[in-house]
Amino acid sequence: MIIKKIINSINPKIEAIKIRDQHAQSIYNEKNLKSSIQQIMQSVKHDGDKALIKLTEKFDKVKLDSNEIRVSETEIQNAYNQVSDDFIDAITFVKNRVENLSKITLDRLQYTYDQEKNINIKSLVRPIDSVGCYVPSYPTTFIMSCVTSKVAQVPRIAVCIPPDLDKSINALTLATAHLIGIKEIYRIGGAQAIAALTYGTESIKPVKKIVGPGNRYVTIAKMLVNQELRVNMPFPPRIDLPAGPSEVLIIADSSANPRFIALDMIAQAEHGVHSIVGLVTTSKYIVDKVIMELSSLTANAPRNEIVNKSLDTHGFIVICKNISDVIDFVNEFAPEHLEIMNKNPEVIINKINHAGLILVGDFTPASVSDYGIGTNHILPTNATASVYSGLSVIDFVKIINVVNVSKPGLEKMVNKIKILAESEGLFNHSLAVEKRFKN
Repeated sequence: MIIKKIINSINPKIEAIKIRDQHAQSIYNEKNLKSSIQQIMQSVKHDGDKALIKLTEKFDKVKLDSNEIRVSETEIQNAYNQVSDDFIDAITFVKNRVENLSKITLDRLQYTYDQEKNINIKSLVRPIDSVGCYVPSYPTTFIMSCVTSKVAQVPRIAVCIPPDLDKSINALTLATAHLIGIKEIYRIGGAQAIAALTYGTESIKPVKKIVGPGNRYVTIAKMLVNQELRVNMPFPPRIDLPAGPSEVLIIADSSANPRFIALDMIAQAEHGVHSIVGLVTTSKYIVDKVIMELSSLTANAPRNEIVNKSLDTHGFIVICKNISDVIDFVNEFAPEHLEIMNKNPEVIINKINHAGLILVGDFTPASVSDYGIGTNHILPTNATASVYSGLSVIDFVKIINVVNVSKPGLEKMVNKIKILAESEGLFNHSLAVEKRFKN
């Protein structure tokens, strides 16, 4: 059987937690994994470039010289010159979509508000000084982090990309960098890249914020920066969100097309053997049909070794009694991608509180969000969609409110400020207002 884990749901919330826990245990609880990553980060902190070179040889099987850590502008230009016009056209299409949506979002953060004609409030939107983008060698992922930070006008954007065995960086990714205008790129991957962006080395200056998806080493390293290093570093970089192994959860009823469901499950599974692929439904009919389609399609699917292992290890189907249980399962599971293939999707959408991205209908597969519509595909995983949003231009800016109150405006509020300030025992706060109107 393609998917071994088929659950007839009794308690959807508990079952969602169990599936999550089993997945997390298999990925993140490998013996000594966390301590190994801590050692990697400490090594980079103390030995800088020397550690980066040693760790790149150990994990990526690539031996670098210190002058090869940074990718040269000539290499970036040459990559752009060698890729096809069709690729440039396609990646420009994605770039423009992401750029336009980011600009709309940014514009809506900026406002001026005249309150009672005596109080003027406006927002200033200001970029973070520097950002480190981790890019796992995919051109579109480069777009998702770097275009949004460009729209935010971040002055310094540093990018880390794992090198190929011949020391090169994917030419398509470098061509994308040239198209966007990103010049600070390092051929460093894994937890060591996160450490370099955190502490700095001889070649890489530290940054104020680290963004981007990665494997479990990258994800754990980012979480260590966010949680534990704060004790030992007065101001470590902030992170965007935990974006680890990718996941999709599909809600479907008997009206859904089982072939489309199977195609989307297979597409998700090819991300890697740690990917989560789930279907939740009230229809035993659709379960049987989807399993038949999966059996047929996976036989000759590209990358079917990865696909089959992912489906076998982290694929699941949950059969619920009713749509209310389906919604309970989804909200507890908090998936990265949620696809809805139901007759009445709006009824479900209105009750979904936790998901990184919701994709509605037969013709909105996760693939289209990765490549075609402008929403960001760097999304929260491992149930963190319950507290995080997907990456956006908002992650690269701060909002500063500017307030200007006229004398009549302040005079109207004197009594209320006095009552509130004195109720909190802050009498000088009250006097700072009162005495503006008394000699």
